[in-house]
Amino acid sequence: MIRILFVCHGNICRSPMAEFLMKDMVKKRNMEGEFYIASAATSTEEIGNPVHRGTRNKLRQLGISTEGKYAVQMTKKDYHAYDYLIGMDKWNIRNILRIVGSDPEGKVCRLLDFAKQPRDIADPWYTGNFEVTYADIMEGLDAFWKYLEEEGRI
Repeated sequence: MIRILFVCHGNICRSPMAEFLMKDMVKKRNMEGEFYIASAATSTEEIGNPVHRGTRNKLRQLGISTEGKYAVQMTKKDYHAYDYLIGMDKWNIRNILRIVGSDPEGKVCRLLDFAKQPRDIADPWYTGNFEVTYADIMEGLDAFWKYLEEEGRI
């Protein structure tokens, strides 16, 4: 089983979008039993809050529900519980490493590190542009899927 934790600052915009889009990719490939996918925050600011309406609306357009998802904070234990801890930007990576201490197994990376043009995914909390966030996340997820195939993980 491949265990993936998507991480952003508040766990209400980018990381739940990545979580639910990846779950949808896995479901469409009939591979649900081979993955465990979740998301979490590096901060405590939004803990217990539902997914941001911008992310909910974008995913709803695609027929994907975020029902039952509430922001949670990642913990040091998550490092051992997951194979991949995937942040959305360099600040997320810095904060993930602050929480877990170190990354001896090379599990921590940005989602778009898998893409041809590695970069941060802008936070739509500030930009208001959930379409750009969606496009960037899909680019990252497609590249991550190809990486998993090339590595023989799937």
